[in-house]
Amino acid sequence: MNEKELYQALGALTKDKSRWSAQIPYVSSLLTHESVRIQAKALWLLGEMCLKAPAEVRNAVPVIVSFLDSPTPLLRQRALNALGRIGRGSYCAIEPYWKSLFRFASDEDALVRLSFIWASENIAVNTPDIYAEHMPSFEALLHDADDKVRMEAPEMFRVLGKRRPELVRPYMEQLQSISETDPNRVVRIHCLGAIKAAGLNCERAPSMRMIAAKQDTPANNQNE
Repeated sequence: MNEKELYQALGALTKDKSRWSAQIPYVSSLLTHESVRIQAKALWLLGEMCLKAPAEVRNAVPVIVSFLDSPTPLLRQRALNALGRIGRGSYCAIEPYWKSLFRFASDEDALVRLSFIWASENIAVNTPDIYAEHMPSFEALLHDADDKVRMEAPEMFRVLGKRRPELVRPYMEQLQSISETDPNRVVRIHCLGAIKAAGLNCERAPSMRMIAAKQDTPANNQNE
């Protein structure tokens, strides 16, 4: 198959979950493919496959981790995405590499920073306590220069707010302020969502609270 045909075949496999377990070795082999596009697709698919067959994907983790050092931002993004999904399904599979992920909170590429947040949200779903001493990294991302990063950053506080609200409470005033002042409407709504998830008050922003109630589904609700 040429690159286009292979990409389409992987797309079809993505939708056919009944084949995932048997196809994990094959998809893992594509991490050495010459095409960046195919490598990226394989990384993404392995992350998704882990939610169904975590044991089978674990053998591919060291190779996935190697893509974190890629000079190609797309591959760093997809490696983070995959490790986030794998970490959600089986944290012990990525535990040796977990702390090294925090360097991507300041990656030069905005979409890599976004992928770091997204991966962290996934991992925090089942292992929230490990983030107790790392909240400043996510606080800084609330003020990122990139709109997409700022849109995603409050979602980490929302995920943790549902599970460990005590980790979010120190940032209540900051989240409230951003919910009132950020020029991006989605950022404001997501900050209110984080406040709400932690069981905090939104009395200072009733109009935005009404908006948040109508749009309570976050951009990445697949994390939940």
